[in-house]
Amino acid sequence: MAELKTKKNNASVEAFIATVENEQKRLDSIQLCKIFEEVTGEKPMMWGDSIIGFGEYHYKSERSRQEWDWPLTGFSPRKQHLTIYIMSGFDWYDDLLSKIGKSKHTKSCFYCKRLADIDISLLKIMIADSVKKMKKIYCSL
Repeated sequence: MAELKTKKNNASVEAFIATVENEQKRLDSIQLCKIFEEVTGEKPMMWGDSIIGFGEYHYKSERSRQEWDWPLTGFSPRKQHLTIYIMSGFDWYDDLLSKIGKSKHTKSCFYCKRLADIDISLLKIMIADSVKKMKKIYCSL
């Protein structure tokens, strides 16, 4: 198996955010850092060169011998969207997603163009609940 490239590192979160070219994404990233830190109680850490993660868990695949560490939650200011990682997935959040505002999601990624497009209070609920679920599954050993 190839080694996982996205690992926690000591790169500066502030320096990374300063490199975000789009001013609105840069300002939203600063706000997201505050939101995630408030909700999770965790300090932001860089994972790879573009993910800002909060907390971590150790994952072991049931189907293979693969295992790795990954953030409990986090985000990345990608070129097209802000990508927010809800690692528990979205099966639990149909009601919240129907009310949260202009966004999309895949298995564990929530996408919005800017924070002004979504209801931040609902995002906080999703983040907190997802982290609680992930800690119960992976961190209660």
